[in-house]
Amino acid sequence: MDVLLIGSTGNLMQKLVDKLDKEKHRIFMLTEEGKDTLSYRRVFETYRFDYDNACIREIFNSVKPDVTIFLGAYDWNFDWKGGQASSVKYTSSVLNMLMAYAAQQKGRFIYLSSDEVFSGLGVNAKLEVVNHTEENPKAQAVAMGEKLCLDYRNMVEGNIVVLRLDHLYGIPSRTEEIGNVCAQMCMQAIDTGEITLDGDRGIFVEVAEPAVETINAGHFTVDMEKKFSPVYLADAVEYIYQVAAAESCKRPVYQVSGSTAVSQAEIAELIQQQLKKKSGDNSVSIVEDLEKGRNSVSLAGFDFMEEFRLRAFNTPKKAIPKLAEFLQKNSARFSRRTDADANLVEKMKHGFREVMKAMVPFLENIILFIPFFMLNNRAVGSAYFDRLDFYLLYVLLFAIVYGQQQAIFSSLLAIAGYCFRQMYQRSGFDVMLDYNTYVWMAQLLILGLVVGYMRDQLKSIREEHAGEIQFLTKQLEDLADINGSNVRVKDVLSDHLINQNDSMGKIYEITSELGRYQPVEVLFYAAEVLSKIMRSKDVAIYSVANRSFARLFSATSDKARRLGNSVNYTDMTELYEAIINHKVYINKDMKDEYPLMASAIYEGEEMQMILMVWDIPWERMTLGQADMLAIVGSLIQDAVLRANHYMTLLEQQRYIPGTRILEPDAFEELVSAFMRARSRNLTACALLDLDTGGLTQEEVNARLGKLVRQTDYLGQDAKGNLHVLLANTDVKGADFVRRRFLDAGLGCQVEEALAV
Repeated sequence: MDVLLIGSTGNLMQKLVDKLDKEKHRIFMLTEEGKDTLSYRRVFETYRFDYDNACIREIFNSVKPDVTIFLGAYDWNFDWKGGQASSVKYTSSVLNMLMAYAAQQKGRFIYLSSDEVFSGLGVNAKLEVVNHTEENPKAQAVAMGEKLCLDYRNMVEGNIVVLRLDHLYGIPSRTEEIGNVCAQMCMQAIDTGEITLDGDRGIFVEVAEPAVETINAGHFTVDMEKKFSPVYLADAVEYIYQVAAAESCKRPVYQVSGSTAVSQAEIAELIQQQLKKKSGDNSVSIVEDLEKGRNSVSLAGFDFMEEFRLRAFNTPKKAIPKLAEFLQKNSARFSRRTDADANLVEKMKHGFREVMKAMVPFLENIILFIPFFMLNNRAVGSAYFDRLDFYLLYVLLFAIVYGQQQAIFSSLLAIAGYCFRQMYQRSGFDVMLDYNTYVWMAQLLILGLVVGYMRDQLKSIREEHAGEIQFLTKQLEDLADINGSNVRVKDVLSDHLINQNDSMGKIYEITSELGRYQPVEVLFYAAEVLSKIMRSKDVAIYSVANRSFARLFSATSDKARRLGNSVNYTDMTELYEAIINHKVYINKDMKDEYPLMASAIYEGEEMQMILMVWDIPWERMTLGQADMLAIVGSLIQDAVLRANHYMTLLEQQRYIPGTRILEPDAFEELVSAFMRARSRNLTACALLDLDTGGLTQEEVNARLGKLVRQTDYLGQDAKGNLHVLLANTDVKGADFVRRRFLDAGLGCQVEEALAV
């Protein structure tokens, strides 16, 4: 199925990609991160757009996902330090995704929530569960996302499922992933050498499985033991996949918790023991703060476990020490103490830069006022410059350059300078009573304000136009990216449809050629047929001898024979696990000792042959090529099994009674088939001429039965001479067999063909 993953890169996204790829699903990814971030090799296509972008609907139209998984509470693209602005962006993003999903009317939408949605719950003096007004923008936004999902489920009758994960924890890949209680306690121990536990007021509230589709639904109980069941990352990925792959889900909301309840004290002890084991001292202490307490939530996920019949493989006792060890090795990367110091310095630098940036126009205004003040003083009484108003020029300059705000400030400075100059000859009282002063001031202010206002308006219009152009340009780039990805997908699909090598008609036409060969030749030329269809020059076919070993029957090149004439296929663990489960093996790690692809041919439940392909370009190691290998194997299987059944029916007519010696006609046909295959480099073989020394056929049969392999053949030619056909044996190997026959008292020599 096609799966669309929406969220940021991180361990959760990586695990989901690995799981879906392992299960042979095609993966698409949507993220707000830029192109400089990590791209997953196993993702078919990655889209990088804002979640509230109008192009999201186009992406859903292009992908048409069978399952959409939105990381939600675990999507680190959202910066929750932004408070209300982050909550608004998150809510609008969820709404945009749901609208795009609803327009498709296809597939399942999975929203990942967390126990944080209940962070507003509290416990009063009577140990009753109540709501309190704790400010947590992330919790409120995630809860609103749940409500939007449930409302859309009812409105469009869509297949929308909410998964609340209880205290999700795992090995982090970024600092945002250490927000869970387990990682926080580990970092507290590493940073301070002390783990602080909540006091008696730290009562845990158990939230039962919701009975109706609201956030506050369900039965609440108070857990005095303060235990909860955290979910390990690997287990959570398995749970998410089971929900994604299920045919139907009975409930709209599932609470997912671990199978083992644990308290803060038990977590602290596990961390203490692990750090002590690594550091060699008991430097980490556990302290209970009686003045500190918090009300925490434990989700009850019994209904989820009952419906999906899953169990957790990673208990806190096993997983938390691994987490503590990892964080201890990477403490410099995740230390909050270091981050806090760095953040404080950065904030101070940023604040200083902002203040200086705002002060620059005022400083320029004050500095330039001085020369204009001096020029105005020199112009007074001058025959040429007496009518020139330097203060007016000064105000106009700053109104044009900086706008209305600086026009007012420069006007105030000019008025102060004008009054100060007038008081050289008159008193301040006379200056204030002179109506010419107010006329001049009004003229200066009006002119400065009007020019500054016009400048601000023109700037606003330019910025608006620039913003519109930028928005349209980005829309055009987004459409170009989507179109480019669609073109790539179309080209791949068109190539599959148009390319005659990949068409079903062409495959059947090629495999049907096997019907023209003699039954004894089918397996030889099956390798040629497989090489032609898979477009690989290195192909080998092994015949399964027993439940452990397979023997090489035919191959198209020396590279395809690299495993030798006999191979213990059960030792090739990855390959064996795939073919024993009737799957196609793909060598994703490019191991030299393994073929790039392999598949098995079965007769009923018995493995008959193993097909190995050693030469395939990386870009063609896809699920499509794997399916093609399986189809070709099935078509080859029909021809091979028909040939085997035919040979079985003629077996009594082909052998001399009471022996393993073939009749002359059958042996000559077999030798001719092997020789033709050897001439086309499909197999290696050697023919030995026996000197029986007067022994009867029965005596020769009894003596040679212990000296030849099951894949070798004894036969008689038309003149009555006995021969041995050694399969998959070159001249060097034949010489070794010849010496073994001589030691048994049977003379023999290597020959090229039967003497007819």
